[in-house]
Amino acid sequence: MTRIEIDTPAGTARAELHLAEEGTAALLLGHGAGGGFDAKDLVAVTRAVQAAGVHVALVEQPYRVAGKRAPAPAKRLDTAWLAVAEDLGRRWFAEVPMVFGGRSSGARVACRTAEEGGAAAVLCLAFPVRPPRSPDKTRQDELDAVTVPTLVVQGDSDPFGCPEAGKHHEVAVVRGTHSLDADLDAVTRAVTEWLARVLRPLA
Repeated sequence: MTRIEIDTPAGTARAELHLAEEGTAALLLGHGAGGGFDAKDLVAVTRAVQAAGVHVALVEQPYRVAGKRAPAPAKRLDTAWLAVAEDLGRRWFAEVPMVFGGRSSGARVACRTAEEGGAAAVLCLAFPVRPPRSPDKTRQDELDAVTVPTLVVQGDSDPFGCPEAGKHHEVAVVRGTHSLDADLDAVTRAVTEWLARVLRPLA
């Protein structure tokens, strides 16, 4: 495991690299609004994906590196993410396709930046489609706007609801809530099977 810092227009970000021996692709994973890399689903997915031959970069947003708890505005999150992806793509993952991903807020960032960042696919863990306090609002449009293969892994009891499948994205529902820690085997199985399928044409 290697930790690096990356300067972005939104401040200094941090990336934790878990490199596969012969990586065929790279998965960039962002954290949730109030959480970090120790989220159980992020840990499990990182281990499983690395073992399957895919590099993983856990990306820490500048606001968390600076010790702030409240997330930055969406535009700053996206700007920082794109700067990190560009840096990693140039210095570490120049020869392989990159998959954008994350849990909760990090999944939203991955969706919003996929096209501009040239992502080959998008992985969403616990996509927060409907805020519990504002059930009339929906973020389904962020998913629908993604035009590359996308997987959403969602808990069947997630208070943020469950997004609808679409033309370019599929939804795997597993037992659990927004934390996705009730059945980590189901989470990692869904992710690794999907990655193998979407990356096969790019090999």
